[in-house]
Amino acid sequence: MIADKKKFMMGCGLMATFAVILILIFMPLFNGHNGLDYLDDLYNSISKGSAYYIPKMKEAASTVSSSQIDVSLDLTGTSKPDDVGALFTKAGAQVREDSGKLTVAGNLQAILDNCLADSDLMYHNDGAALTGKYGYDERQVVYNWYLALKSMEKQLKGQKKFSEAKIVAEVVKKAVECSYNFYEIEPKKISGSLGVVLFSLVFYVVYTLWYGFGFMYLFEGWGMKLEDH
Repeated sequence: MIADKKKFMMGCGLMATFAVILILIFMPLFNGHNGLDYLDDLYNSISKGSAYYIPKMKEAASTVSSSQIDVSLDLTGTSKPDDVGALFTKAGAQVREDSGKLTVAGNLQAILDNCLADSDLMYHNDGAALTGKYGYDERQVVYNWYLALKSMEKQLKGQKKFSEAKIVAEVVKKAVECSYNFYEIEPKKISGSLGVVLFSLVFYVVYTLWYGFGFMYLFEGWGMKLEDH
């Protein structure tokens, strides 16, 4: 038995329009993508556009221009030590492989500069340049940098070179990881899509309330209410 037909019909109307819009959201109406995929791509692009720290990392690397390192890297996670070694030989470092470990001796700034140059290519989606430089997959190049620098950070801490280890950790986080995670995403500034961003945020709030009020009116129309006893 319907207790309040007006509220019940309002609830039905809100829920019906909510369902129609939900169906439209999941249809490929946005350049061949559905609404969620479109917004996901947009926010990823905006995130990438605000995560370009490589110039600052180059400045940080310049502070260790006089630092010579000699570390033995644990290569657990890669089956091709020669591929990892090529990253360091390109930076002018001396490399020697022994029992699954890679001994690297050279100038830390030169090593980090080469890593940052590779990360910059990855950030700008120029994977072909990285593949041409080392002769293997660009994602593996950057992943090898990640493994090598994480091991280097640990070794430098063990040698009590804490300032050098800190800079290596920052390069990993702000250059290597960012360039790898955002690969093949086109960077955008939020100012160029401000209208869409604001609309999506307002729409999210309104759409959530829409759903809530729809259910509320349906139940009130049925005569179901919360009461104190």
